[in-house]
Amino acid sequence: MRIGILGGTFNPVHCAHLQVATDALGGCDLDRVLFIPTNSPPHKELAGDVSFTHRYAMVEAALAVYPAFEACDLEGRRGGISFSVHTLEQLQQERPGDELYFIMGMDSFVELSLWRSYRRLFELAHLVVLVRPGAEIDDPLARVPIAMAGEFCYAVAPKGLKTLQHSNGNKVFFIEEHRLDISSTQIRRRVNAGDPIGELVPDAVHDYIARHRLYSPQER
Repeated sequence: MRIGILGGTFNPVHCAHLQVATDALGGCDLDRVLFIPTNSPPHKELAGDVSFTHRYAMVEAALAVYPAFEACDLEGRRGGISFSVHTLEQLQQERPGDELYFIMGMDSFVELSLWRSYRRLFELAHLVVLVRPGAEIDDPLARVPIAMAGEFCYAVAPKGLKTLQHSNGNKVFFIEEHRLDISSTQIRRRVNAGDPIGELVPDAVHDYIARHRLYSPQER
């Protein structure tokens, strides 16, 4: 199976996350997309100290009506700081027959050289890079880490996607996303201020946040 991997704190998961997964699913003809909540992010503190249990439960609730999307608790089971390279290595061991497609935004891709063992990512999976509308990519090769530029060549892909191929055969696909201007930070602030969030998150996530009083002044 062709499996998309979408990681993040999902604090909380929202409609833009679902749109990103939908864009990747259709753009690369994936069979499924796994949503993998981070246990502990390596480069920033987890805002609000919301537990993995709550964040995973919100992802499960959000995906219940999407048969092609699946919540995965791999990083919670593993514990500790969540590094993408370790997650992909574990997924390869747990799903040896699947082809992995690691989904990220362009902002993350251009900073990839700062990630733990970033070269290894290209060995473990294809990369699916979501590009904001209007942010035209004239030369995708110019966006890869300089130290790796010689390991890539241009490639032809279905649907006219701009594509690079690594020397090991894995590819980097650049897909224009249907941008929704939503962030988890925005949602947390609105809940804290008592403002509505119904248009920003799935109904099931809205209900979960209200029921457990997450992100409000009275939380925990």
